[in-house]
Amino acid sequence: LAACEAALQQSIAIAHGMNLAKDLGNLAPNICTPAHLAKQAKDLAKSHKLKATVLEEKDMEKLGMGSLLAVARGSEQPAKLIVLEYHGAAKKENPVVLVGKGVTFDTGGISLKPAAEMDEMKFDMSGAGSVLGTLQAVAEMKLPINVVGIIPATENMPSGKATKPGDVVTSLSGQTIEILNTDAEGRLILCDALTYAERYNPKVVIDIATLTGACVIALGNFTTGLMSNDDKLAQELLAAGEQAADRAWQLPLWDEYQDLLRSNFADIANIGGRAAGTITAACFLSRFTKKYRWAHLDIAGTAWKSGKDKGSTGRPVPLLTQFLISQAKATS
Repeated sequence: LAACEAALQQSIAIAHGMNLAKDLGNLAPNICTPAHLAKQAKDLAKSHKLKATVLEEKDMEKLGMGSLLAVARGSEQPAKLIVLEYHGAAKKENPVVLVGKGVTFDTGGISLKPAAEMDEMKFDMSGAGSVLGTLQAVAEMKLPINVVGIIPATENMPSGKATKPGDVVTSLSGQTIEILNTDAEGRLILCDALTYAERYNPKVVIDIATLTGACVIALGNFTTGLMSNDDKLAQELLAAGEQAADRAWQLPLWDEYQDLLRSNFADIANIGGRAAGTITAACFLSRFTKKYRWAHLDIAGTAWKSGKDKGSTGRPVPLLTQFLISQAKATS
């Protein structure tokens, strides 16, 4: 009976987390701005005894987050770097860090997207929504684990101030990036957030992002793409997805793909051509994750539905929460 009651409480907490992620995803993009995401994080912190920190653009400039700020340049909405900390274990326990892409609307910037279905680009913050939803579920369950959520939040808009194809920017890591396509913006904001994650001395880092249309072509709308620099971590995430009926599939992250990101003018280009687009996006991120165990979840096909059922799915909150439940059990 106790096991059944525990499972019921976990299920309720996961449902609440999914609902938060869905509600944020479904909001109109003139409402769900970076500032709105920051307010939601602060409200969540107050109601569930978390620690919330919001870095403003001036803070990011001081740190040297040139890649994230490059995406934000075209928008009238100020970018935010949102950090939420949940402490359910001893302070000495290294946290699991979740990094969620928070592009609250993605026009593609100067590399403008086609008009058809552009309204669905309000869902481009679904990674951020899943981080907030997962932290809510973890806090409700009072899991004995430490978790940090990091959300780089911005719009990607075209304007006279917007970043142009061919621009070169310097990331927080010090690596320079040639921006060949301003619509490959998710990796540009994630790379600075992934470098920022180093300061938490993480046990593992998992980023969640509606990153590539190529992932939808490869896996459709049923399966999340998974890539990792640590096979044990990848297997743990795959197992969590199976258990939670929120499945992922692992794609290779071999060194051969890195050559596709070569630039004549910077350390790395932000795109690698049409071939293996999902993998080269993860290869880009891997350049910024060498100091810890890391996995990348590409949820471009699973975060929302189109057509008459248009709306957020709340995925991958179940996968992430089940992974954290398993991690908490392993360390308790």
